[in-house]
Amino acid sequence: MTPISPDLRLVDFANVSPSALQSQVISAIDDANAFLDEMTAHTDSNHSPADVTAEQALSDVMNFDHINLALDRSWGILSHLNSVMSNDEIRHVHHELLPKLSAYGTRVGQHQPLFSRYQAIVNDKTFFAALEPARARAIELALRSFEMSGVALPRAEQEQFAAIQSELSTLSATFSDNILDATQAYFLPLKQEQLTGLTESGLALLADAGEQYKARELASGALTQADIDALPTPYYVASLNIPVYLAVMTHADDRSLRETLYHAYVTRASEFDGHTNKKGESLNNADIMGQILQLREQKATLLGFDNYAEVSLSTKMADNVAEVETFLRNLATQATLAAKQDLAQLQKYAQDYGIDDLQPWDSAYIAEKVKQSEFSLSQEEIRPYFPLPKVINGLFAIVERLYGIKVQEQSSDKTDSESTSVSRWHNEVSFYQLFDADDNLLGGFYFDLFARSGKRGGAWMSGFQSRYTYDEQDHQQLPVCFMLGNFTPALDGKPSLLTHDEVLTLFHEFGHGLHHLLTQVTVGDVAGVNGVEWDAVELPSQFMENWAWDAEGIALISSHVETGEPLPKDKLAALLAVKNFQSGMQTLRQIEFSLFDLLIHSHTPALDYDGILATLNTVRNDIAIMQTPDYNRFANGFSHIFAGGYAAGYYSYKWAELLSADAFSRFEEEGIFNPVTGKAFRESILSVGGSFPAKTNFENFRGRSASIDALLRHSGFSDVKNVDAANAKSNREVI
Repeated sequence: MTPISPDLRLVDFANVSPSALQSQVISAIDDANAFLDEMTAHTDSNHSPADVTAEQALSDVMNFDHINLALDRSWGILSHLNSVMSNDEIRHVHHELLPKLSAYGTRVGQHQPLFSRYQAIVNDKTFFAALEPARARAIELALRSFEMSGVALPRAEQEQFAAIQSELSTLSATFSDNILDATQAYFLPLKQEQLTGLTESGLALLADAGEQYKARELASGALTQADIDALPTPYYVASLNIPVYLAVMTHADDRSLRETLYHAYVTRASEFDGHTNKKGESLNNADIMGQILQLREQKATLLGFDNYAEVSLSTKMADNVAEVETFLRNLATQATLAAKQDLAQLQKYAQDYGIDDLQPWDSAYIAEKVKQSEFSLSQEEIRPYFPLPKVINGLFAIVERLYGIKVQEQSSDKTDSESTSVSRWHNEVSFYQLFDADDNLLGGFYFDLFARSGKRGGAWMSGFQSRYTYDEQDHQQLPVCFMLGNFTPALDGKPSLLTHDEVLTLFHEFGHGLHHLLTQVTVGDVAGVNGVEWDAVELPSQFMENWAWDAEGIALISSHVETGEPLPKDKLAALLAVKNFQSGMQTLRQIEFSLFDLLIHSHTPALDYDGILATLNTVRNDIAIMQTPDYNRFANGFSHIFAGGYAAGYYSYKWAELLSADAFSRFEEEGIFNPVTGKAFRESILSVGGSFPAKTNFENFRGRSASIDALLRHSGFSDVKNVDAANAKSNREVI
C-alpha cells in the first residue's frame, strides 16, 4: 500500500467538529482582513497606488492568495459536511457563518488597494506579457470579478451590494434546507396490495426505508417500542429519496400509489407541502424564490446590467440572452419530431395497460414496459450485471487506457499504518490516489456514493482542494476532490447493483473529477475546474459518459454479481439499441428547465412567485408535448438555480453536450481507445483547466469550431429527420 503523500494534505475527519471549524473560519477571515487592513494603511501612507511596482503588486496578490488557503480549507470542510452529514449542529454553524463570509467576500471584491495591485500588473504591459499564461489568465479573471463585485460603485451603493450578497447567501441556504427537510420528512407506509410489480431490489429498498421510518417514529415519540414490535417484518415504506422513489415510479403496478408519490415529490417545499422544520416553520420556498429574484435584479442594476441573466452570461462562453434563447429554441425544434414519436409510443403501450390518459406518473412505468417489449431490456434484469465494484474497476481501466493514469484505493482500516490509512466522514466512503504512467502522484479523490439520511440528493463533484504551488513558502498541494452520488446501497449481502442510468451518473461525475485532478496548472484560481466558463465545465463530464455506452467499454464494467458472466450479447445489443429511447422527450424536458431559468432571470421587473409559475407554464406551452398537472411545483425544488451556481446558466448542460458530442466524434473517427487521441484530449482540455478560454481549448483539440451535427446524431434526431424525409419522398413517388 502506497504511503499517503503529505502534499495531499488530507483532512482528519475523525477529529473535526463544527465548533472547531467555526473557529478556524473566523480566524482565517481575521487574518485575511488584517492583511487587507495593512495594505490599506500602506496605500494611505504612500498616498498613491501608482507607487507600487508591478512586481511588488504581484507579490502582494500571491501572498494574499496564500493567506486565503486557510479559509478555503476550513469553510470547504464545513460546507462539505453540511451536504453529506447534515445535522442541527452542522447546519447551525454553517448558516451562522454565511453573513460573515458574505461580508468578507464583498470586502475583498470592493477593496480598492487590492484592486489597484491587479491594475498595476496589467498596466505594466511588458511585465504582464512575460507572465506565464495561467497567471495572466488568473489576473484577468480577478479583474473581471472585481468589476462584478462593485469595486467601481460609490460607497453607499457598495454597502447596498454587500447587504444584497449577504441576504442572497442566507436565502439560498434556507431554500436548500427546505428541500432536504421536505424530502426526508415524507414516509408512506404501504399495504401488501400496493407492492405488486415491485422488483426484489425495490422491495429491499422499501424495507430499508421502513427501518428508517421505525427509528424516526420511535425517536420522536410518535410510536412506542410496543407499537414498533407490532408492525410486520419486513415493513415496507415509500420515501422521496431517489432510489426508493424511482423504484416505485418505474415498477409499481398500483397507479394510485404512483400518483400519490408523484404528487408528494413535485410539491416538496411548496404551498401543498404541510411539513415544517424543527422550529415549526413552513418549508414553503415560494416567498424565498421571489426574494432571490428581486435581490438578483437589484444586484444587476447596481452593476449596470439590464437584468441578472446578463450578469450571469458576462462570464460564460455564450455572448448574450438572445444567443442562448435561439440555441435552446432551435434545439427544441430539432427534438420535437422525435419527442412526438416518443410520446405516441408511450401512449400506444399505455392503452395496453388500461391507461387512456397517459400522465407524468405513468411515464417511467410505461417506458419500462416499452423497453421490455421493444428491446427485451429491463433495468432490473441488467442491474445484476453492474455491481458497483466491477463498474468502478472497469471505469479505472478505461481511463488508464485513455490517459495512461493509474488509480489505487487506500485502506481506511485503522489497523494499517498511519501512513496508509485515511480518515473518512462516513464508513461508506472510500479514498483513492491517482498516479501517472511513471508512478508520479497526481492527486486523490473520495467516493461517497450511497443515499442516506442527512445527505442532500443528486450527484456532484466538489473540487475541495486545487493543485497549487507557492514557492516563497515552499508550499505545494496536490488536487483532492469529493465525488458524491445517491445510488442504491448494498442490500441483502450483495454489493450495490447499479442501473445503467446510475452507471452513467458515476461516469459523469468522474469526468468532472478528472478535470480537477489531471490539471497541470499550479495557479489555484485557474487549476482544474476553477476559472472554466460555466457553460463549458460540463464538457469533460458529459464526454466521459460515452464510454459507458460503448460495447468495449461496457465489457470492462459489467459482469454478473453471482456468476461473473459478462453482459450477454442480446442484452448488450438491447442496451445499445435503447440509448436514444425517449431522447426527444428528455431533450425537451432539459430545454424546458433551461428556458424557464433564462426567462425568469431576464425578466424585468423581477417576478414574484405567481409570475415565476406563469413563466413556467408559458414555457411548458411552448416546449412540452405532455400536459403537466396544475399542482406541479417543480420550481420550488429547482436547487440548481435557487441554491446552486446555475442561475441563468442551466442551459449549460445542453451547451456543453454539444461540445462533448463534437469532441467525442474525433474519438469515433480515430478509435475510442486511441491513446494518442486520449493524450490530445488530456493535454488540450483536462490539463489546462481555466488557464485559457474554453473556446480556445476546444478548438485546440478539435482543430475547428464546435458543430451541432454530432449532438443531433448522438441524440438520434438526424435519424428521425432522415426517416421522415425518406417517408415523404416515398409518398411523393407513390403519388
